Amino acid sequence: MDRIGNDALKVMVCVTGQKTCERLIREGARIAGQVDGEMKVVHVATGGAPFMGVSARQEAEALEYLFRCAQACGAEMVVERADSAVDALVDLAQQNDVDCLVLGAARGRGAQDFADQLRSRLPHADVRVFFEEG
Repeated sequence: MDRIGNDALKVMVCVTGQKTCERLIREGARIAGQVDGEMKVVHVATGGAPFMGVSARQEAEALEYLFRCAQACGAEMVVERADSAVDALVDLAQQNDVDCLVLGAARGRGAQDFADQLRSRLPHADVRVFFEEG
């Protein structure tokens, strides 16, 4: 997954408003670190009900925690607001010339569908899904 030329491999870690996404940031840092690459952490807020039924305060606390985790790994974290998480992630990946996307998911068909949408719209990117342990 090395890049040709002087460009560093670019990894984009996609997180939700959950502290458990720290594992994704660490995985993205591991991938980027293997090839002296760059990493960016992204959260897309789509509006509507809070993710997984958490309160707005809990989500804000989790995002602050993830921001600190990203900083500790030398990464920038951005929060985008959009109607469609897939559209927003595709746009960000294209704008930033991303080579690898790191996603987390619970086991189930929905996670695969989300990853497949990204793969179909970003055919040159390596989309990696890491499932929850346990």
